[in-house]
Amino acid sequence: MNDEQSVRYSRQIMLPGFGVQGQQRLLKARVLILGLGGLGSPVAMYLAAAGVGTLLLADFDAVDLSNLQRQLLHGDADIGRTKVDSAIGRLQAINAGIELQAIKGSLNADRLAELCKRVDLVVDCCDNFATRFAVNAASVAHRIPLISGAAIRTEGQVCVFSGQPGDPCYHCLYPGQGDIEETCERDGVLAPLVGIIGSVQATEAIKVLTGLGAPLFGRLLLLDALHMEWRSIRLPADPACPVCSGR
Repeated sequence: MNDEQSVRYSRQIMLPGFGVQGQQRLLKARVLILGLGGLGSPVAMYLAAAGVGTLLLADFDAVDLSNLQRQLLHGDADIGRTKVDSAIGRLQAINAGIELQAIKGSLNADRLAELCKRVDLVVDCCDNFATRFAVNAASVAHRIPLISGAAIRTEGQVCVFSGQPGDPCYHCLYPGQGDIEETCERDGVLAPLVGIIGSVQATEAIKVLTGLGAPLFGRLLLLDALHMEWRSIRLPADPACPVCSGR
């Protein structure tokens, strides 16, 4: 770590339990962010600012006017651009000292499995069950931690899955419920809600990568933003889970 990095990251280096070693772990880390919308915006910005060395940025969509209410990576001038290109421009302005890799197009199971081999952690900021289930399967297969977040209307949730044998996975949380699809386009979403949930995801990513504190492994954190109430629920592994049982 050079002198400029020591100054840039000094406020987190001084944290108890973080130190220079924690920052060095971040600088060496490789993180895949799936989705660069409402959740992916704060996740990507905070991880870039914190000094995660390599961010793989995955999104197939283009910026739309309706995105700008909550997707802070993008602005008026980005309408029509791919979200990946828009995000790279914004993140380079935040921290030019990290590596940004563009992952464009749709992601099938094989491509997700290949991407998981290249990273230390995955942050799921997507908005559909098909991708969530596919990335969960890939993270379990390659024993890569997965940080899952979701936000709709005025409610949000975060859970961290270790990817290790004996621990629960995303499929344990939602067995056979992939047909229940809710979207911001249809159901609406409060703009700051995605900022709150995405910031929690970024916090958990930094904790997992550095060993700081106690990550939300096997715990589901739920937010009711209307009443600003949080609940934490312990999530057991499903012994009959077709994805993670028997490992």
